[in-house]
Amino acid sequence: MNEKNIIVGLDVGTTKVCTIVGIQGGDSELEIVGIGTHPSYGLKKGAVVNIDQTVNSIEGSLKEAKLMSGLEINHATIGIAGSHIYSFNSTGVVAVKDKEIKTSDVDRVIEAAKAVVIPTDREILHVIPQEFRIDNTKGIKDPVGMCGVRLEVHVHIVTGSVSLIHNLVKCVEQAGVTAEHISLQPIASSESVLSTGEKELGVVLVDIGGGTTDLAVWKNGSLIHSQVIPVGGNHFTNDLAVALKIPHKEAERIKIEHGSVLKGSKEQSSHITVQGLPGSAPREIPLNSIAQVLGARAEELFNIVKEIIVDRGLNHEITGGYILTGGGTLVHGMPEFGEYILQIPTKMGLPTPFGGMTNIMQHPKYSTVLGLLLESSKKNIDHSKSSMRKGHQMDFLGKLSDSLRSAFREIF
Repeated sequence: MNEKNIIVGLDVGTTKVCTIVGIQGGDSELEIVGIGTHPSYGLKKGAVVNIDQTVNSIEGSLKEAKLMSGLEINHATIGIAGSHIYSFNSTGVVAVKDKEIKTSDVDRVIEAAKAVVIPTDREILHVIPQEFRIDNTKGIKDPVGMCGVRLEVHVHIVTGSVSLIHNLVKCVEQAGVTAEHISLQPIASSESVLSTGEKELGVVLVDIGGGTTDLAVWKNGSLIHSQVIPVGGNHFTNDLAVALKIPHKEAERIKIEHGSVLKGSKEQSSHITVQGLPGSAPREIPLNSIAQVLGARAEELFNIVKEIIVDRGLNHEITGGYILTGGGTLVHGMPEFGEYILQIPTKMGLPTPFGGMTNIMQHPKYSTVLGLLLESSKKNIDHSKSSMRKGHQMDFLGKLSDSLRSAFREIF
């Protein structure tokens, strides 16, 4: 099997490491053939804090994916998040040399937009074109082949800490895998969850992970803002552990099995038995006490999201509402509670199904890793097309060279 056809997404999260293996056929269809998940140790709020533990977690996920797929995994597209991520918008302008815009002109104007001063300890991860403008014409998505004298581009630039990016890449490489591409996690989640229509209309994707909550704001088919909030599902669990004075593992179990952010959604008299700290006797806890704790943290999170959108002046752009995804959204009542706080339609977002293991993968916790797989697949298709174009050019030059040689032989 051609190694180029093996596509891998690797999501190294705060609570879990997930690997997905796909095979891309000659017709560009992508089929999932292997999944591997392993509890994540060694990360805090998306950043590596213990290299050995992180490497072991990645190896555990890779081993499971290899066993299921029966394939060797040598390369992957990896996701990154964390509070070190900083994004901003930029603009570039160039003069068009030959009146008709070529790919080289597009490359030049994007380079001009990238020519911004960033600290030496930061690295550019993404430069995403939002729109091109030719002379006075706005809203152009692909300017190649069009005529004009002035080309302008508006881009969204994502940067991250050099050391934290390199630490994550080092962990992946120590696990025996080459990091082909690095993608911001909310961009990857958007790829698997959002439809083209939703991106056009204007939505905010809120990906609630274990250590962070990632935002991606889309309008007119373009990413106009992205941000990482250092609050995630682990904070809900920690709040329960502190408030109920129970171990973290027990708090996580209660959150998953009985958690709700809607106080009063359960019967007032309903109680559950919880196991306290070692040596203490089990005790009864009312469900509404759990909802009160989880609801307070959810209210804080949604208010932070709302404040970010208002501060950026994006509240009038969000005509399609908010879409929640990620494992942290599985606490009962999150979409309803979010809609109450944000005062705009809010719903749960699931990954769009595609080839292989559809039922297993259609779950909010797989949104990011599926998006990484799709992004890697698109890059693979683009690379193949580029190689084919180069191949055709080489064939043409080769034939031209042969014909010239034969002509010279006939003359001389």
